[in-house]
Amino acid sequence: MSHPSLLHEWFEEVWNNGRVEAIDELMAPNAIAHGIVDDHGNDLRGPAAFKTFFHKFRESFPDIRITILDHLKDGDKEVVRCSVDATHQGHQLGFAPSGKPVTFTGMCIARVENKQIVEAWNNFDFLTMYQQLGLQLQAI
Repeated sequence: MSHPSLLHEWFEEVWNNGRVEAIDELMAPNAIAHGIVDDHGNDLRGPAAFKTFFHKFRESFPDIRITILDHLKDGDKEVVRCSVDATHQGHQLGFAPSGKPVTFTGMCIARVENKQIVEAWNNFDFLTMYQQLGLQLQAI
């Protein structure tokens, strides 16, 4: 299947199809994912760190479906705006599965070299996701 961009392929193969091996194929060994953090609040660095996040999120939302709404490309950067649809079915977020559906949006800008993501800036509306799951977040 031919994809119009690396980010189309990333969201289709990694997230929609759950192909964990696609992370190694499409993400450079030294890649940095800004806006997605590890358990210590640090940006994710490299495929191994991203796989930890991927497994936790996908175990919580095994039916995740990401739809690309807009795509732009400029030089070595690609930008997508997308919609995420999923059902909360796992414990990995730190609380019992609710069985509730969620729909939220996000944007990703990726810098691409040699057909791999080398740096990405992610901004997903996790606040809306948590609200749809019925969680009360306290204001700072």
